[in-house]
Amino acid sequence: MTPRRAPVRRHLLGALGLLPAAALLAACGTDTSDRYDSGYVGGDGVTTEIPPEDRAEPLDFTGTTYAGEEFAAADQRGEVLVVNVWYAACPPCRKEAPELQAINEEYAEDGVQFVGVNVRDAAGPAQAFEQNYGITYPSLPDTDAQIMYALRGQVAPNAVPSTLVLDREGRVAARISGAADGSVLRAMLDRVLAE
Repeated sequence: MTPRRAPVRRHLLGALGLLPAAALLAACGTDTSDRYDSGYVGGDGVTTEIPPEDRAEPLDFTGTTYAGEEFAAADQRGEVLVVNVWYAACPPCRKEAPELQAINEEYAEDGVQFVGVNVRDAAGPAQAFEQNYGITYPSLPDTDAQIMYALRGQVAPNAVPSTLVLDREGRVAARISGAADGSVLRAMLDRVLAE
């Protein structure tokens, strides 16, 4: 009886040892099909709106645009600021770009400002992207993650694209994790402008 148990036990232990590996491979297969493409992790599409009384301190970040101009979030106080985190090779960033530009144009007369935060690209690819999609608002390179550090707690570092709407005091009033839906972003802007 003992000789028969040993092989069964070894086979059982061997099979059990494969379960974690199989589970890991299955999880990776499922996850990559839904979230990964060209090395990015897309946001999950969750939108958040924060009532004025629950908003945190104003965000403070600075940078130099690809055009060489200085930008400071603090200089935008008194206006609504839309901050879009992106990079050129990100498929949902390319998908949302025309809509973001259209909203930028539509809301300019209401004093809404847009700024991009590019987390990967040197000037060449970033400016080619902006030219290709007709983007007229500035973007700040952030390959050293200094701006993303300032946005910690508001934007997941691996959720690209992400969009923040800052109120006139510079506080995060709304957030889109993932590609921005134009109608959702417009509704967010309308509510913040009405405050």
